[in-house]
Amino acid sequence: MTDTAPAAAPADTALPRHRNPLGNLLRGALIGVVETVPGVSGGTVALVTGIYDELIEAGHRITAAARRLVTGPDRLAGAREQLRGVNWLLVLPLLVGMAAAVLTVAGPVAGLVESHPETMRALFLGLVAGSVLVPVRLSGGAWRGAELGLFALGAVGGLLLTSLPSTSLEPSPWVVAPAAAIAVCALVLPGVSGSFLLLSVGLYQPTLQAVDQRDLGYIAWFGLWALVGLVVIVKLMRILLTRHHRGTMVVLAGLMIGALRSLWPWQDASGALQGPGADWPLMLLLALVGVAAVQLLVLVESRLAARTP
Repeated sequence: MTDTAPAAAPADTALPRHRNPLGNLLRGALIGVVETVPGVSGGTVALVTGIYDELIEAGHRITAAARRLVTGPDRLAGAREQLRGVNWLLVLPLLVGMAAAVLTVAGPVAGLVESHPETMRALFLGLVAGSVLVPVRLSGGAWRGAELGLFALGAVGGLLLTSLPSTSLEPSPWVVAPAAAIAVCALVLPGVSGSFLLLSVGLYQPTLQAVDQRDLGYIAWFGLWALVGLVVIVKLMRILLTRHHRGTMVVLAGLMIGALRSLWPWQDASGALQGPGADWPLMLLLALVGVAAVQLLVLVESRLAARTP
């Protein structure tokens, strides 16, 4: 994957700094809310709110600090050096917002998805569809033949990931471990939903119930393996964003388009797509509301970024 356009800034180049704790708390809450909805990715919210590259960089520096602390050289000094490069005014409020949202809305959101599936899917279809313009804009536009191929590759990948047949696995520790590691990758990849992947293997409801009921054993085991997956995907995405930023954004745009399959409002119990129902005007209206909400959020973010010195 090669780009002729200018690459992303090197790792040591300062990224835009989001230093408003309240704003970052709200960004984290948004990410936490959408991560409980099958078909929607927290990475999409990170892209739309303008913190995606900076969040990947922060994740890389935190994991690099842990590695230096364990392997050296100069363990303490090396770890401190990496941690000084983290924008903690972004990371800490973001984590608090995510945790608060997950712990408070996991149960109600699961109930809404279960009781009003078509309505919720239509709304989130619009939210994700409206978000596709963000990686398109960040790629620089004016795609050529190779980039159109990358877009198609991403779209096919998103379609395949969201066409996985649903199954039901016993939530044993050795089933939860790989599921958590893979699902958390979707937290980083816009368009791919960790909740949807958990739903595909039958672990969506058990995981939400564990959070809602404060099952600390399940939560700790899930969190441990999610951390393993997060370390791997953050390292990979940082390499791609640093060396192939334009191509990566093109692929992510395709991935988000292909993943819209999981948010088609009319589906049967097995997830197979059906034709539009008689309520299609309402579903279309909800989707348009979702698109408008994302564009409003993008506009607000761009205005705030313009005011940042």
